[in-house]
Order: sequence, then C-alpha cells, then structure tokens
Amino acid sequence: MKTEEVEVAVPEGHQLILGQSHFIKSVEDIYEALATSMPAVKFGVAFCEASGKSLIRSDGSDPGCIRLAVDCAARIAAGHVFAVFLSGAFPINVLNRVKSVEEVAHVFCATANPVTVVVADSGKGRGVLGVVDGGYPKGEEGPEDRAERREFLRKLGYKR
Repeated sequence: MKTEEVEVAVPEGHQLILGQSHFIKSVEDIYEALATSMPAVKFGVAFCEASGKSLIRSDGSDPGCIRLAVDCAARIAAGHVFAVFLSGAFPINVLNRVKSVEEVAHVFCATANPVTVVVADSGKGRGVLGVVDGGYPKGEEGPEDRAERREFLRKLGYKR
C-alpha cells in the first residue's frame, strides 16, 4: 500500500467541507441540505462514486464552487469522498445539516485553511486516512487574544 499527501488549497473567501458518504444519492441530498439551510448560499458539491461508472458526480448553486469541488475530488480520487466548497458562508451555518444527511458517514474537516489529505492507495482503490487542517499552534491565548476572539465573534453575529 502506498500513501500520498494531496494538498488542497482553499481560495480566499471560500470554505471547504470534506467528508465521506456511501451512495450516489449523496450529491442530491447534500445539495438539498445546503440549499435549504441558507437561502441563496453559493456552493458546489462533488462526490467520488466508488463503483459502477465510478464518476465524479457534482451539483451546486455556483459554477465556480462546483469547479473547485470537482477539482478537489479529482485530486483526492478516493471512493465515496465528497467535497463541498462554500462562498460567502461559513460551515457553522450548514455543517449539522450536512452531517444529518443519511448517506454521510464521516466529515473529515470544515475549514478555510489549506488542507493536506492523507490518502492510501491499495492498488485496487484509494481511501482517505485523515486530514491535516492548518498549522501548528503558536502559543497560548492571552487576555488580548481572548478579547479579540470575543469581539470577532460578535462582529460576525455569532454571539451577542
């Protein structure tokens, strides 16, 4: 078995949700979960079918996000993996809806950071072993950092 690191860049202003699902119906169900979570959300979803035609299935509300999702799925090229790219929205707004889709077996990450996807290739197929999301901690939060965090969350409207 060989392992490979697949680098996934998340463009400025976008967010990535990367997970694993188990059925071709996933594309439509994830689409519906996203579209009904936030009206007018811009997103693209791509899913690596693991049998039959073994196509990358895709859908979405924004052509640019769809292209990002398809390109990400193609680079990872692992069975039953899905990628969602959001624009102008945060995963916190849709993540529980995505996780509640019946076919979704696992969410690896939800992030705006560059991601390294660790993939195993058995010669018969590929699977995601895990992800590296972001960098190393640079220290412990101090009082100024805490105040900045709290102010930022209130500015975004997530806290009062």
